Amino acid sequence: MARNEEKAQSMPNQFIAMKNEEKKKPTERRPFLASECRDLAEADKWRQQIMREIGREVAEIQNEGLGEHRLLDLNDEINKLIREEGHWERQMVELNDTKHTAKMIDSEGNIVDVPNPSGRGPGYW
Repeated sequence: MARNEEKAQSMPNQFIAMKNEEKKKPTERRPFLASECRDLAEADKWRQQIMREIGREVAEIQNEGLGEHRLLDLNDEINKLIREEGHWERQMVELNDTKHTAKMIDSEGNIVDVPNPSGRGPGYW
């Protein structure tokens, strides 16, 4: 009788493992800058991911057995995540505003992209 290690290395098991690996969705990384995201739903997804990370770390920081150094590190990580969440919230507000702003239309009925001299996105200047 073959051992478990030998069974795992057999061709059918390797084939099944390869097929399962192909089915897995590639992990998507959060954009480094919130301003790179141009979709409101995607920005909300990343903001929710940050909120889950904050929740996990807040739960971990409440552990009384943590050392002082780990406590300070967790506090720094939570502050960083809160700051990043603010960036995503601002981006979501900006994306929501651009969705509802009035569009300029030329004489033929085509929507014209009007540059904003302030460089802060569409709107009045």
